[in-house]
Amino acid sequence: MTTDTTEKTKTTTGAPTHAQGTQGAQGAQKRSMSTIRARRPRGARGRKERARSEFEQVTIEVRRVARVMAGGRRFSFSVTMIIGDKKGKVGVGVGKGADTALAVEKASRDARRHLVTVARTKTGSIPHAVTTKYASSVVTMTPSAGRGIVAGSAMRTVLEMAGVTDIVGKILSRSKNKIAISRATVQALATIVGKPSSINVEKSKDEKVEKTDTSEKKDKKGKTKTEAVA
Repeated sequence: MTTDTTEKTKTTTGAPTHAQGTQGAQGAQKRSMSTIRARRPRGARGRKERARSEFEQVTIEVRRVARVMAGGRRFSFSVTMIIGDKKGKVGVGVGKGADTALAVEKASRDARRHLVTVARTKTGSIPHAVTTKYASSVVTMTPSAGRGIVAGSAMRTVLEMAGVTDIVGKILSRSKNKIAISRATVQALATIVGKPSSINVEKSKDEKVEKTDTSEKKDKKGKTKTEAVA
């Protein structure tokens, strides 16, 4: 009996238990993790920070489009985006891609290509009322002091991104297409700046003709005057 007890005590004292082994492994793992953390550089890890864009962007619509092909349906995404700096510049863009990330990138580039500068008053409103039709959407905007932005749907988002305030906007058509409404709003703001449109171009041509006619009359008057003096 004595020999058995001595052998048992030897085995218990000589060989490490399972709990001791797990504690030792955990301690070694903690030491290795601490060394790894100490070696990692903090901050951006050597990467250059991207310069923040001056334009803010808002996605107003994301649609999934299906195209029926011989092998089945092919799905793609269409994104409508509005960008602006809230200081008088705004643009609307549409992008399509196989996934939403690609569609958003294309929409952002398209909106930057179609930026418009809005003529604002000192209070942030527009100088006069304007009505514009784009596709099936008809919008009208009138300045209203002290009322903020009174508009809905995509028109409100366009006015906010352009930094226009104290304005009342109405959608006169039944169309609920956000692309048409947003582009009609941008076109209305562009007409205030004097961007070329079919109506404005015709008016400018008429004005040029009237100016040439008046100059000819002045020349004729000048000739008659010189003849009378002679």
